[in-house]
Amino acid sequence: MMALQIHPIPAFRDNYIWIIHNTEHAVVVDPGDASPVLDYLQSHKLELHAILITHHHSDHTGGNPTLIAKFNVPVYGPEQENIATVTHPVREGDKVHLATLPLILEVIDIPGHTHGHIAYFGSLPASHGKNILFCGDTLFASGCGRVFEGTPQQMYRSLQKLADLPDDTLVYCTHEYTLGNINFARTVEPSNVDLQREEHRAKQLRSENIPTLPTSIAREKSCNPFLRCHLPEINRIARLYAKKKLEQPVEVFATLREWKNNF
Repeated sequence: MMALQIHPIPAFRDNYIWIIHNTEHAVVVDPGDASPVLDYLQSHKLELHAILITHHHSDHTGGNPTLIAKFNVPVYGPEQENIATVTHPVREGDKVHLATLPLILEVIDIPGHTHGHIAYFGSLPASHGKNILFCGDTLFASGCGRVFEGTPQQMYRSLQKLADLPDDTLVYCTHEYTLGNINFARTVEPSNVDLQREEHRAKQLRSENIPTLPTSIAREKSCNPFLRCHLPEINRIARLYAKKKLEQPVEVFATLREWKNNF
């Protein structure tokens, strides 16, 4: 059996629609636009078998009506959000069985960006040997999503859940925000050598129009300030920005997120 492929389909200005496939069958994650998905399916002679949704924003769900009209496939999505096209609502602890690939993904609740945001975590078949995570707009390379509907406390806990996943987990987030995030991260932690290396890598990739994603949990723990709020140096720089004492890592996180909003 051919090892599964995970490919980014560019959409809009900076979205990636992730498609998981073998030689015949495919599953797409957060298809905000149907057209590039249909083009990819046709050019690779693939049959769509399921859609996975992480949250309700239209740049993640807008392609659903067209895709399900053509393929009549199940649409998995967050139980806590009202998404008209979702046929299989799921929540933390549920498992999505994608038999045609074959692949099993576990659902993780990660509220914050939206009220019911979820992620999908699993392992590729043994021949591939990697853990994979589809986390929508919660964790980005060197950054995290805005807190629109939840609270900073929820978002911080959600990010901690993801940080606790195995270090080798490949992180398939849905926006090419990496260089902008690194610019902020280096302002927060200018002496971080790992972050400097990551900036060089990302610039080289983007100069060749290659995605900077996926990232990994290990890389994010070394480079992403939103996963490093427990460190004294991050506390110090956040305290200088807030002009007040910050007692807990979640307070550091809230300060960094506000700073990034206005950066």
